Amino acid sequence: MKIVRIGDGSSEPATADIIGAKAANIARMAALGLPVPPAFVLPIELCAAIVAGDAKARAQLAEGLADGIAHLEKVTGRRFGGRRNPLLVSVRSGAARSMPGMLDTVLNVGSSMAAVHGLVRSSGNPRFAWDCRRRFLESFGEVVLDVDRELFARRIAQIAAGEKCRDEAMLDGEAMERLALAQQQVIEERGEFVCDEPMDQLEMAAGAVYRSWMSDRARTYRKLQGLDDLRGTAVTVQAMVFGNAGRESGAGVAFSRDPSTGAAQPVIEVLFGAQGEDVVSGNRTPANEQAIEQRLPTVATQLREVLHRLEREFADIQDIEFTIEAGRLWLLQTRPAKRTPAAALRFAVELVREGVISPARALQLLDGIDVSKVCRARLRDVGDPAAHGIGASAGVAVGRVAFSSESAERIASSGDPVILVRRDTSTADVAGFAASAGIVTAIGGRTAHAALVARQMGKPSIVGCAALQVDPLAQTVELAGQPIREGDWLSIDGEAGTIFRGRGRIETERLDAFQNEIESWRRQVA
Repeated sequence: MKIVRIGDGSSEPATADIIGAKAANIARMAALGLPVPPAFVLPIELCAAIVAGDAKARAQLAEGLADGIAHLEKVTGRRFGGRRNPLLVSVRSGAARSMPGMLDTVLNVGSSMAAVHGLVRSSGNPRFAWDCRRRFLESFGEVVLDVDRELFARRIAQIAAGEKCRDEAMLDGEAMERLALAQQQVIEERGEFVCDEPMDQLEMAAGAVYRSWMSDRARTYRKLQGLDDLRGTAVTVQAMVFGNAGRESGAGVAFSRDPSTGAAQPVIEVLFGAQGEDVVSGNRTPANEQAIEQRLPTVATQLREVLHRLEREFADIQDIEFTIEAGRLWLLQTRPAKRTPAAALRFAVELVREGVISPARALQLLDGIDVSKVCRARLRDVGDPAAHGIGASAGVAVGRVAFSSESAERIASSGDPVILVRRDTSTADVAGFAASAGIVTAIGGRTAHAALVARQMGKPSIVGCAALQVDPLAQTVELAGQPIREGDWLSIDGEAGTIFRGRGRIETERLDAFQNEIESWRRQVA
């Protein structure tokens, strides 16, 4: 088995079938001279054997990781888990076709106690160093040791309450150290052991990422999306860049055009003082592009230029993940954006009009979409909105409220449409998404993995609705101060971000201008 190196100035060509679409696109960005952290990839061919527990495959995994880490140490000038200027890495999945959020990731691997002290010395920022440690413990604990993430969330809430602050983002260095030690205690209380040897951490993390191929949510997603022919996931190990390193650092997601409506306007979201999982998990509500323009105008300009260049290079609308470390932009991945059917039509027509793609290529991008059935829907007889949120996936929906994926499937089985209402969502809710007509969450952004999946499924979605209050302890839900219960009717407009009480009426109209142009292409190509 041979690893593939990325980002050392001599990126080795490899196809998505060998190293996964994510790694193949990272290699392509690196070859373009874009700012990509160095990485190496363990191929898809190893996945099935690791999942099966094959001893030879485990030996190949250990050998490949040792070879790859030596490469990263050479190109970064850092020592993996070292006591001075340590190298930390992310361990990411990547199938031949994109499966956003369905497979596992472990961040900040190599964050041993020695490395924490090394980060304190090299950065002069104890809060940052201990934040990396606690993030590693939470990520490693959940993915590798199967610790319920709610246990970590409760400990965060306890520490934050003790410090009289809203969440962990507001903790100082001493409080962050206490939180890291508390999260280690959570793991140990479960009878698990936190290894402090960086290479052991790495081997365990890589094995867990391979095994996530067979998780319930991954198998459900492949079944729903017709991806059962995929052979497994690759594992990409990449040098960490840190969006949590200070005021001029952050993590975000950006689309080269609006994947919900199709508008020719980038959609950019960012969380300062954060890492990528904070954005894509939907656990926090991010800021928009204006926040970057105000704090780091040069980065904002560079980001727009990158989006334009990648859209032209890949000849499709792009969805990128990025990190800003101390005012420097880094690109972590790019992929074709998941889009609503209406946005897909608009993208295809406008890219042809702009000369980016041919009509034949546009028809390929529309493969699987019944163009004649794509329409614009509007709500009628709904009155004034009860609340507003962020429109994450365009379209309208009317349905009975469900508070869990299980309830959504149960209500849908009775024949009624469903609106899934949650504080936040995760990609574990994919079965609930499929059963629902629409989704509403109290927190999260348009670029979270769950929002991407909703768009791909053509489900109207509203996120970041501050007027939606979900109390999991009291098991109560309020919308604009008034209770809502499972089975109540709601109507939502996923483009406007508006939520209405009651059962509205849906009217539809054809997108004739786009549909007629697409039909003319079919006649040309035939």
